Amino acid sequence: MNGLSDVRLLLRSQELQACDAQGRRVRSAPEGLGFWNLMWHRLTTRRALLELDADQLRDIGVSASEARVEGLKPFWKE
Repeated sequence: MNGLSDVRLLLRSQELQACDAQGRRVRSAPEGLGFWNLMWHRLTTRRALLELDADQLRDIGVSASEARVEGLKPFWKE
């Protein structure tokens, strides 16, 4: 395998291992999305998060700094 394949496999395995305290898999995206649809979902939702105002962020329980950190993450990172 080349280096890119190794990185993709590592990122995918990290996604699959993400679980909450009860052992359930934690996902921020709807179930059933394929790989590329998941990437698209992350890209668009993170962009939208950056556009929310203070009142909207308060409604969803996220601070402006948390929204900025999450919104600026690359779409390939969980």
